[in-house]
Amino acid sequence: MSKYLNEQNSVETVLARMGDGTNARLRTVMESLINHLHGFIRDVELTEAEWEIAIAFLTRTGQMCSDTRQEFILLSDVLGVSMLVDAINHRRPTGATENTVFGPFHVDGSPERQMGDNINLDGKGELCLYEGRVLDLDGNPIDNAYVDVWSDNDEGFYDVQQPDIQPPFNNRGIFRAGVDGRYSFVGIKPTSYPIPNDGPVGQMLEQLERHPFRPAHVHFLVGANGYDRLCTHIFVAGDPYLESDSVFGVKDMLIVAFEPLVDATTKWKAKFDFVLKRL
Repeated sequence: MSKYLNEQNSVETVLARMGDGTNARLRTVMESLINHLHGFIRDVELTEAEWEIAIAFLTRTGQMCSDTRQEFILLSDVLGVSMLVDAINHRRPTGATENTVFGPFHVDGSPERQMGDNINLDGKGELCLYEGRVLDLDGNPIDNAYVDVWSDNDEGFYDVQQPDIQPPFNNRGIFRAGVDGRYSFVGIKPTSYPIPNDGPVGQMLEQLERHPFRPAHVHFLVGANGYDRLCTHIFVAGDPYLESDSVFGVKDMLIVAFEPLVDATTKWKAKFDFVLKRL
């Protein structure tokens, strides 16, 4: 075999350059990556013009990143990579609530609120009562579980996207369940919204004739001592984008019927129990 790279020996030649002291896990990952990447290039017989387009696309993706935007995560999301990594790393037994994507809009330091508080601070949108329990796999309530919630506003934007418009921590809060495992708070019924589509990822979606919308949802981080932390959403049943979520985050068990209420202020109710597995 030639010691110089050619079309036939490209994988072997590149892999042979790794040193004997390479970290074992890094070696495993890189061997698979190089095998699949070179195989892909052979499979499609990538042209030089296409290679240049790909390099330019990745360059623009990096240039689009900032302290408040991560275009590479967005790229991972729309290619289904984020959800696949999530599925592999969060396999759970039957009955446990399923994980889904974390998303880019969680904020550390969200305020702890009293049970039943209203987290909608800008007064926009239709109010919704959220309630349920945090349970173990045997149906027992989990004492002192935390429920960290965040959602978009009525116009489809998170507070961190509009720091000069929305109040800090709008539609956010952390709640502590009691011995009965119950939580409740008032927020808004969420609305579907497009992921940021003014950059290279949005241009790619347009070329693929894909829309950028996410179905209406609310984010939750739920955990307790001795239990596997849950990162999930609840989705509004009947949303037109459930079956075409741009980041592939929907799962059947996370779709919730929002019930209309006859009330002067609170228009909806959504009930959902979170089931955690022990560590």
